[in-house]
Amino acid sequence: MHTIQSAGGQASVRFGSDGVCLVSAIPTRSFTVRTSQTDASTLSVTFTGDRQESVITATTTPEDRATVRETSW
Repeated sequence: MHTIQSAGGQASVRFGSDGVCLVSAIPTRSFTVRTSQTDASTLSVTFTGDRQESVITATTTPEDRATVRETSW
């Protein structure tokens, strides 16, 4: 299991031979969370707060990895 931190919260994911799956997503206070999974190999967790968004994307293609994108406006 891998836990990824962002300003908006943290997500725990599990990488496996069949893809990536969400274990938990815990928003920071005053943030909301939504998830999307377009296919078995890519999962996105989006934390949205007042004038800020954190997006964690976990993928198994071409290798197991997770990225964090922070946006403020």
